[in-house]
Amino acid sequence: MSTNPAKAKLSEGKSYPGTHEYITVTVAGQFLGLAIDRVHDVFVASEMTTVPLASPEIAGLLNLRGRVVTAISLRRRLHLPDLDGNDRRMAVGLEYHGEAFGLLVDEVGEVLKLDSEALQPNPVHMDPRWAGLSQGVHQLNDKLLIILDVDSVLQFDTQVAA
Repeated sequence: MSTNPAKAKLSEGKSYPGTHEYITVTVAGQFLGLAIDRVHDVFVASEMTTVPLASPEIAGLLNLRGRVVTAISLRRRLHLPDLDGNDRRMAVGLEYHGEAFGLLVDEVGEVLKLDSEALQPNPVHMDPRWAGLSQGVHQLNDKLLIILDVDSVLQFDTQVAA
């Protein structure tokens, strides 16, 4: 009895060619997607140490299982105000150039598997600051999913002149 390779791939949770998986997050009511192959973990960010003179996007430093992680506020990266009462913040663990980052978000959702062909360019009316952090959008049944470019989100000037 032979096994269908396509069904085997699906049962292993792997993407078919032509599909991408995204972990969904919400920030200020906006539905956003991060490529799952860039995400290392999801965790609650607690006991953050502030960094004097750091770029405004840097919310602080975290200790995640013995590793120092730079916490980046996605709200600040998207030029949105901070949330009141930041007691329990969710973070998505990412790496960029060998450094560990925790991207602070309002909520973490589910993983979606979407057809690569369905990715559309950013709408022309999208704020240029947001468009610079986006790879495009997916039109879902009831909402728009903005796909974030992880490299662009984590690439900003953090250097302080000596």
